[in-house]
Formats: sequence, structure tokens, C-alpha cells
Amino acid sequence: MDHLWSPWRLEYILGPKDGACVFCSKIAPGDDRAEHVLWRGELAFMVLNRYPYNNGHLLILPYAHVASLEDLPPETLTEMMLLVNRGLAAVRESMAPHGFNVGVNLGRAAGAGIESHVHIHVVPRWGGDTNFMTTVSETRNIPETLDQTYDRLSSLLHKQSKEKKESRT
Repeated sequence: MDHLWSPWRLEYILGPKDGACVFCSKIAPGDDRAEHVLWRGELAFMVLNRYPYNNGHLLILPYAHVASLEDLPPETLTEMMLLVNRGLAAVRESMAPHGFNVGVNLGRAAGAGIESHVHIHVVPRWGGDTNFMTTVSETRNIPETLDQTYDRLSSLLHKQSKEKKESRT
């Protein structure tokens, strides 16, 4: 039997199962680095996926706890898409992926792991990132820790925001 060590999952396995929304717990300002909250907007925010498909796997979420996109007002939908673009630009600049998957899984049948709080996935992709480990062993290799990815993207997002503001003045 082969073993793949993933000690970061222990927190999830042993963590409280009180039914509270894992996304809503990130809404209140706090230790954004510990929660991997990369960006806070007025109506939506961006976090790293705690169980990423690839490095740089982002989630864009509304602050409102709703299950579907059609439950959100246009202003929130607009901000979410602007955050998708901001995330794409940051990941593209810092990680140089060959492409992206961007999508929403609405409902358990569509693959939503957390179906009560709608979120958009932004997944960077590289040629060859689906290899024998993924295909045969159903195992993903993630070469960078979430904290390392957070530091890389957070500093870049804030730098880009500052540059954007300066260019307007």
C-alpha cells in the first residue's frame, strides 16, 4: 500500500462539524492569512480553495449566504466577476498557467461540495497537469503550501490594486 502524507487535512477531519458554513466563517474580518482570504470587496471576497485542484485554485464568494447565482443582485454578480478577473490576472502573472477553468457547481448533483453558499472556482491549468498520478492513482500533486501561495498572490493583488489607483491619479 502506498501512502501520500497530507497532514493539513487533519484540521478538517478533526474540526467541528456543527453545520456552520465554512465560507461564512471567513466573512468577519480577522486573520486573513490564516483563513487564506486574498481580497475583500464590498459585496464579495476571494479566498484560496483549502483543498485545491491545482496551486492557485481560487474561490470567489458573495458575502450573502445564498445557494445560487440567481439569488444575488446584479451588483454582487458584477463584483464577483470583477474579482474573477482580478484573480485571473494575479495567477497569470505569478504562476504563468497555460489556461484556466472558471466555473460554478450549483447543487450536489452538479458537483458542489458546499451547495448552500454559491462560489465561483478559478483553477489554473498547465499542459501535463493531468498525469499518471491523477489518472491512475486519483492523486494530485500540489507543490506549494497554501501559505506560500497566499503570500505570493496576496502581495501581487495588493500591488496591482495600488498601481491601478496610482494610474488613475
